[in-house]
Amino acid sequence: MINLKIIKLASSTGNVGLKNKFTHKSSIKNSLCGDFIKTEFVVKNSKIESMRYETESCILCEASASLFSKKVKNCKINDLIKDVLKFKKLKKNMNYQLPNKFKEFSKLVDKKNFNRFNCVILPMEAFLKAFKIN
Repeated sequence: MINLKIIKLASSTGNVGLKNKFTHKSSIKNSLCGDFIKTEFVVKNSKIESMRYETESCILCEASASLFSKKVKNCKINDLIKDVLKFKKLKKNMNYQLPNKFKEFSKLVDKKNFNRFNCVILPMEAFLKAFKIN
């Protein structure tokens, strides 16, 4: 279930640690397993300039937060919202195709650990909450 690729993603901690510099922030808890994440986003000209985060979570959530924090840099907010909402559709249909921006997340979401999808998507849920998207 947990392989070297996931461990490598989770150990990439360049965006870990809140700096209290943000235009948008959120915190969210996974009610199923207890994973918790706090996020800070800096937005300039409708693009995400940076994302910082802190988690108390499993390795899948850590890896997802690390990967997501890298992927969102310089993304237009509206485009990212659309892509995240598409990604969430995977929960209902395992055969759903991931948006190109999120292809690397296939390392985290496969048939073996699909029951932990909520752990993987928690950083994206925090993003949606920060930007007040239901």
